Amino acid sequence: MNSDLKISSEEVQAGVPVSIFHLRGWLDAQGEGLLLEEARKASDGGAQYLLIDMSDVDTLTSAGMRALQKVYLIFTPKLEQLKVAHLKLCNAPPQIYNVLGVTGFLHQIPMYESIDAALESFGRE
Repeated sequence: MNSDLKISSEEVQAGVPVSIFHLRGWLDAQGEGLLLEEARKASDGGAQYLLIDMSDVDTLTSAGMRALQKVYLIFTPKLEQLKVAHLKLCNAPPQIYNVLGVTGFLHQIPMYESIDAALESFGRE
């Protein structure tokens, strides 16, 4: 298990242009700053939609959930919070999915089983 968070990113064209972050390692207090920095860079660079691939996330702590909530706020215009999901998640391992479900995150931030399924959903709201 690698506790350091690594983030690789790519831009794809779905129904709308989408930035994809591929996370690897632990999303915890140490990784929180890195995720927020990358999200702000993407947003400042013009990205409006973000997909976070969690397939290689080993551990999600309360600090990691706080980071996801902050990324949600960066990418979701206040007037569209109940209309359009600008942040989506995919590929969470079962233990990560369960934590997100129990804490209520999945009521705000949609989760998909694959990158393709998530990408197909962008622009359809």
